[in-house]
Amino acid sequence: MIVADTSVWIEFLRNREPVHARLKALLERGIVLAAECVFGELQSGAKGRQESDLLESYWKSVPKIDEARIWIEAGGLSASRGLHARGVGLVDAAILALAARTGADIWTLDRKLQEAAGRSTSG
Repeated sequence: MIVADTSVWIEFLRNREPVHARLKALLERGIVLAAECVFGELQSGAKGRQESDLLESYWKSVPKIDEARIWIEAGGLSASRGLHARGVGLVDAAILALAARTGADIWTLDRKLQEAAGRSTSG
């Protein structure tokens, strides 16, 4: 499974290659996990009802996991690893916590999140 962060989804929604083709293929295989924080960020930047509806349709179709207490885990992870001081925000810490919880890989275009993940996460 893969957790795609907001940067990847934005490139996908803008039809930018090669991200669009890669994420589309992963979505079709059903191996992309939805993260509430990512979709919340995407919704906050939606430009109008059509874009908001498109995001909602993806949210409904992408597999999800139980995210109960993920924000508490994210806060603990951030504190224990000094993520805030390294410029990694709480949403990215939540993505790291989700990946740790599920064993999923992270796909991000964000250098700081890639470094925090401690491995190449460029998809």
